[in-house]
Amino acid sequence: MDRSRLEAFSDGVFAVAITLLALDLTVAGPAGHGSLTDQLHEKWPAFLAYLISFFMIGIIWVNHHVLVRSIIKVDRLLLFLNLVLLLFVVLIPPATATVADYFSLHDWSTQVAMMLYGGVFLGMSVGFGAIFEWTLHGERVYQPLPWERHWAARARFVGGGLVYVVAVVVATFNAVAAFVLIALDAVYYIVENTPASPGPDRSADDQPVA
Repeated sequence: MDRSRLEAFSDGVFAVAITLLALDLTVAGPAGHGSLTDQLHEKWPAFLAYLISFFMIGIIWVNHHVLVRSIIKVDRLLLFLNLVLLLFVVLIPPATATVADYFSLHDWSTQVAMMLYGGVFLGMSVGFGAIFEWTLHGERVYQPLPWERHWAARARFVGGGLVYVVAVVVATFNAVAAFVLIALDAVYYIVENTPASPGPDRSADDQPVA
């Protein structure tokens, strides 16, 4: 398969997922629902969850682009690993909407919603980590990492995924703390920059791959 088809399909999924996030940002309107200020105050969890999820999808998209452009050829295994990643990407909007709806209740439903939210990000991290692991074996990227740097790269590339595990556990007794952990993980991935390997020259980006 041409590598560009993999990237184009993935970009389409990212674009749809990031657009769906905005659907939960509406307010009820002026008729019998209080002032706009009150409604916006009630919706603050939705806006905050939207912000975090938007940046997380954006971060995934950026890192996915860097990773894919370093790949020499696409095989069947990579296609399925990429589908696993996209499976969880498309679950981010409904998980975000669930958190927005239940966050203000401060009860067990809030904790369950946060566990689902963290679980979706954990699944996404596992899918992305599997693609990264795929790049470390065989002649699959233009400039493979030396084997002695594999574990350090793994730790930096998917280390943030461990935060999601902690967040899911923490959510069982404190949803707010879990939410903060996920937000901090988003900040981590914004500043972290660990591509699998340097990409090829731009002239090589348009070359067909098997």
